[in-house]
Amino acid sequence: MPQRLSLLPDTAPAAVGLVIVGDEILSGKRADKHMAKVIELLSARGLQLAYADYVGDVPERITATLARAFASGDLVFSCGGIGATPDDHTRQCAAQAAGRPLVLHPEAEALIRERMQDMAREQGLPYEPDRPDNLHRLNMGVFPEGAAIIPNPYNKIPGFSLGHVHFVPGFPVMAWPMVEWVLDTRYPTLLHREAWAERSVIVYGAMESALVPLMERIEQDHPGIKVFSLPSVDHPQHGRHIELGVKGAAAAVGPAYAGLLQGLQAHGLQLGPELVRS
Repeated sequence: MPQRLSLLPDTAPAAVGLVIVGDEILSGKRADKHMAKVIELLSARGLQLAYADYVGDVPERITATLARAFASGDLVFSCGGIGATPDDHTRQCAAQAAGRPLVLHPEAEALIRERMQDMAREQGLPYEPDRPDNLHRLNMGVFPEGAAIIPNPYNKIPGFSLGHVHFVPGFPVMAWPMVEWVLDTRYPTLLHREAWAERSVIVYGAMESALVPLMERIEQDHPGIKVFSLPSVDHPQHGRHIELGVKGAAAAVGPAYAGLLQGLQAHGLQLGPELVRS
């Protein structure tokens, strides 16, 4: 087992990342829905996704991916693989990556037992806590030592957090409310820190390479602003064009965008519609 990782949950994360676990995503059996939803949830709270990792059900790869997540100090959500079937490895890999033993979390155990009692009641059957399948279900509450639980409003089976890395199921109906709970409960000081915006314009008849000096000058003149260029060769409405724009803190986007437009006009380029996103 690697050296026990010291987790620092009280330090503010610098970025937000996403890990999506599952062979079914990489094989194409299921389409990933998590990244688009996480982007939406973050955007509603004034945050942005910085990166995403996709990894299949290979323990060594999952462990390496989670080790990077722990070491980054970033706020990272990991979706999938926290169940108790043979192809679920995330709980074990998280423990390995953090250098911590797996233990049955007492609060998770209570919630899982409560769920089992609910299921027995719904089926009109007696609750048998020592039945083999019920004992096996308790494995879903075996987390790395020191983990904190994430409530699951759908069926009470919790996820867990280690530092700034948060583990939720692969099922969207469970995962997405759990991600929202983590953001709103664990990170209230991060939310809406600074409004983020984008402004861009369609540029016709330009070579992207010819616009690089202008892009570099805008970023140099406006610290914290990122310039982006999205070329297209077969757009159904605009044909061959470049969407050129700036993004960053809302207060800084306006002056940077004005400078970008001025530079494009100085090149004598034909401009199309302007786009605003926030």
